[in-house]
Formats: sequence, C-alpha cells, structure tokens
Amino acid sequence: QVQLVESGGGLVQAGGSLRLSCAASGGTFSRYFMAWFRQAPGKQREFVAAISPDGGKTLYTDSVKDRFTIARDNAKKTVYLQMSSLKPEDTAVYYCGLTSILSKESYDYTYWGQGTQVTVSS
Repeated sequence: QVQLVESGGGLVQAGGSLRLSCAASGGTFSRYFMAWFRQAPGKQREFVAAISPDGGKTLYTDSVKDRFTIARDNAKKTVYLQMSSLKPEDTAVYYCGLTSILSKESYDYTYWGQGTQVTVSS
C-alpha cells in the first residue's frame, strides 16, 4: 500500500515562489510516474505536471510552463513542484498522484495524497 504526503503549501503574494514536496512510503517509488494536480473551489481537479520514473521526461499544462518545475529524488522517495511567478489563479489545493503510465487524466492515478493548500494573494 502506497501512502503519499504533501507539504510546503501556504500563503504567498503574487510573483512569489513556493516549493511543494510529496513524500511516498510503501511500494517501489522509482517504478512509478508521479504528478501534481490541483483543485480550486467549485472546479474539477486539473493536471499540473507529471514526471517519468527516472525523471527524464516531464509534462506540464500550458498555464504553468516556464513557471513551475517538477522534479523527483528517488532515493528520498519524494517528488517536488517548484512554483515561481505565482498568480492568484494558481490558488488551489495541490495533490500529488502516483500511476504506472504518463497521463494527464486523474482517473489514471491510483494513489493520492491528502493535498496541501496554496493561496496566492494579489
């Protein structure tokens, strides 16, 4: 059984930066694709970024390209999301997910963390 625990969220002013972390336990972390999704109030969960098991391939939604960077440390069983130039529209609960394929679809993800709140003030 895999467990995922996110951390690093908080309140930041527009233009600021945050780094989210997602620590995994159980399972063989280095075999799986990892991703970040987010969900704003009243909206569906949306894809943000994904990374392949070896970190060699990444995928981003257009709205965060050149602002966010996904990375992983397989030795620490942790995936990161470095967020910069934050905008109020980035405000959401951010979730990490684990899957066996590279996907932008939430239904492809088997395990999820509990989420961490990111609030960007204008």
